[in-house]
Amino acid sequence: MTPLDPDRRLALSYVPRSRRVAVASLWHLDAALGAVVSSGKEPMISRIKLAWWREALEKLDHSPAPAEPTLEAVADHLLTNNVSGAELASMEEGWAVLLNEDALSQEELNTYAEGRGATLFRLTARLLGSDASAEQLQAGQRWALADLARNSGEPDATSARESAQQLSRPARWPSKLRPLGMLAGLSRRDLAEPQGSPGRMLYMLKHRLTGR
Repeated sequence: MTPLDPDRRLALSYVPRSRRVAVASLWHLDAALGAVVSSGKEPMISRIKLAWWREALEKLDHSPAPAEPTLEAVADHLLTNNVSGAELASMEEGWAVLLNEDALSQEELNTYAEGRGATLFRLTARLLGSDASAEQLQAGQRWALADLARNSGEPDATSARESAQQLSRPARWPSKLRPLGMLAGLSRRDLAEPQGSPGRMLYMLKHRLTGR
């Protein structure tokens, strides 16, 4: 499966053991969709690959998983935990807008933030035994936009950064959702510090204890 970034690997270590495999399966799916976008040299081929993922995820609701490790993990650990293939397939729409060759419009940034970030936070919260609030979903959008800003060239990086700054964030995260709160908090530091730096890891430990 596609490796997770350092922040998510560390956040995953704070997920309860009974929920860890399910959350990891969801995050690995997001990483796999991202790899299609980041590694593709031909946008049309990448669109075809993303469409394949979308169709494969939708089929999981009524057919066995094909012999693909990420999809097998989805079937084993997400579909059995009240997450449907159709819900997961909606993430593809968010990733697909990044394949446009022109600068991203505000509407496209919103589609990306909702399709990727809000969906990922909503489904992760469900796996952790909670419903995500509107502010927590906005935090998911902010996280996705910060990730885009860090990994994009201009002018998309500036547009993503400005869009992220317009979104609200929860003042405090409940204990169940603090692994998500860690990621949301780090999104505010992503442009100042590299992932995996000591300061970032210290922040994650502090957030785990306080929820702030």
